[in-house]
Amino acid sequence: MARIERCARRASAAPVLLAAAAALLAWPVSGLPAAGSAAAECAADSYRQLDFWLGDWDVYDLGGTTAVARAHITPILDGCVVHERYESQHTVGESFSIYDRTRGLWHQTWVTSRGRLLQVEGRLKDGRLELAGSYLNEQGERTGIRAAWWAASGGVRERAEISADAGRTWKPEFDLIFRPHRE
Repeated sequence: MARIERCARRASAAPVLLAAAAALLAWPVSGLPAAGSAAAECAADSYRQLDFWLGDWDVYDLGGTTAVARAHITPILDGCVVHERYESQHTVGESFSIYDRTRGLWHQTWVTSRGRLLQVEGRLKDGRLELAGSYLNEQGERTGIRAAWWAASGGVRERAEISADAGRTWKPEFDLIFRPHRE
């Protein structure tokens, strides 16, 4: 008798399970924009806040006359993500920046050819994108970092500071100027 009841319960649940499975299979296909179309989800002005950084750049230490790196900043994934490829004599790095509309802030993940990872978040304030986070340094100590990007005199400025004492004091990490690349 118990066996018959189990079979009956399974049989009555089968149509519900089949309907749920069909809905799940159909959802991703119908929920994605058509190939090649602009993603309406990323058309808002908030996603354009970093457009000043897009381009092919030679990167200089502030005040320097010799480029220290080359950077290519491009929109990817239907304009939802800003991709950076940064190449210097010492390392290659890539960042992926996205405006998270659910939290109303920018998120950037930075990875390097040296196996380093940095994740920072923040907002646009007074024309500057200000992001902050922390990472473990080579000695395994927590290090705070805050960085800002803004349009500056025909290019883009990027400045970062680090803190080894939970933000009580800060010291400059780098101060860069991105200028349009010239052949």
